[in-house]
Amino acid sequence: MIQQALDFLRQGGYALYVWSAFGMTFLLLIMEVIQLRRSRRTILTRVGRLVRLRTPRPKSTTKTKAPAGPLGEPRGEQR
Repeated sequence: MIQQALDFLRQGGYALYVWSAFGMTFLLLIMEVIQLRRSRRTILTRVGRLVRLRTPRPKSTTKTKAPAGPLGEPRGEQR
């Protein structure tokens, strides 16, 4: 039984090639999962920002002054 297991691991003399191919495949699959999780997190963050930008803010009940022009004068008044 042990001899059969060793024969399986040796892969008929091609063990280095076979097991390195399996290792590389599993490594790339794990890297793909990590990359997909990062991308998902980034996309969800960007969508959240877009949603916050597009939702209207509630208007305040206090009166605000018009923004000042380049010389400190209100924009509505010109001399």
